[in-house]
Amino acid sequence: MRTASDHPAAKNHTPLALVKDRVVAGQPLPFNVYRPDATLLLARGQVVQTPQQLDALFERGSLVDLSELRGAAPDVANAPRAQLPALWRECMTRVGAVLQRPQADTFTGALDEATQPIEALIRRDPDLAIFQVLRQEGNQHVQYGLRHSVHAAIVARLVAQRLGWHEAEMQRAFKAALTMNIAMLELQGHMAEQSAPPTPDQRQQIFDHPRRGRELLELAGIADADWLQAVEQHHEERDGSGYPTGMRAPTELATLLHRADVYTAKLTPRAHREAEAADRAGREIFMQDPGHPVCSALVKEFGVYPPGCFVTLASGETGVVIKRGSTVMSPIVAAMTNAYGAPLPEPVRRDTMMPLYAIVKVMQPRQMRARLAPEKLAVLAT
Repeated sequence: MRTASDHPAAKNHTPLALVKDRVVAGQPLPFNVYRPDATLLLARGQVVQTPQQLDALFERGSLVDLSELRGAAPDVANAPRAQLPALWRECMTRVGAVLQRPQADTFTGALDEATQPIEALIRRDPDLAIFQVLRQEGNQHVQYGLRHSVHAAIVARLVAQRLGWHEAEMQRAFKAALTMNIAMLELQGHMAEQSAPPTPDQRQQIFDHPRRGRELLELAGIADADWLQAVEQHHEERDGSGYPTGMRAPTELATLLHRADVYTAKLTPRAHREAEAADRAGREIFMQDPGHPVCSALVKEFGVYPPGCFVTLASGETGVVIKRGSTVMSPIVAAMTNAYGAPLPEPVRRDTMMPLYAIVKVMQPRQMRARLAPEKLAVLAT
């Protein structure tokens, strides 16, 4: 069945519902809003007065022009630290919009334009990049596929850097990880919401998605042979237990994509399970193939307590890791509650090298009784 955004006139548009975090009731619209047939509905600067009116726009299939959505690239290098979390949200939304529309005539350029600011954010603050992977509050399950793609790409680029790859190779790893699941983005969203096992049809889609992903990327104009090969092989294993062919010699880039894919999936909650603890997820990735340099590099890069991990300290305080420390066991933590579990007025920086603030255990997100303030935490990490 054709959806609103499948209208022939709307091929260069994306649903407004996918960028709902960029529109606020009572404030001017940052871009034009279009009807499902791509005719103008609301001009940029007009104000949608109530949340109910916004919901009506989402439900009616209103659209946004991709070129307007991308707009000018943000100035990542000069942005104040307190603005970095908002830049992350904005840039992830832009990339998600591009992945939804792999058009042959625009995809390569649009992907380059959308990914450059994210890679700049990673270079500026790798710890804050890792924080995005672990702390995913507010991400709707329907957007799981898009968010997961960005998180896996962050992991892939950081691990590639740890492995000593050149800049061009790191960029390829980022884009390959970003697009490896392009053939099943919608399915990932559905499966994140369902508690039942995959249906036979879903299993077949999962099995086919590496090959289908390569085909879609080729149709969209991607000609990088290493990129395409890695996407097609990103679920193959050296022992022959992978799919779709059961080959035993996937490329190193394909293995990097696979480990990034699995690691980020472990860290993400779904309808039927909680997110896995970061220390356990890293240990499981390493044990899957302890002799492979990719597995070793991933564990070394993210550490035992990566940024975004909730922890309990020896003082009784609870908090969130905001920066990797001098050792994998001693990161910098922002204490969020006191020893009695009461939220602190402001997060307090703790160095876990000090015995009083040593990490005792990892917490599940549901156990944290204080709300995160990403802007404050970004500043506190300096």
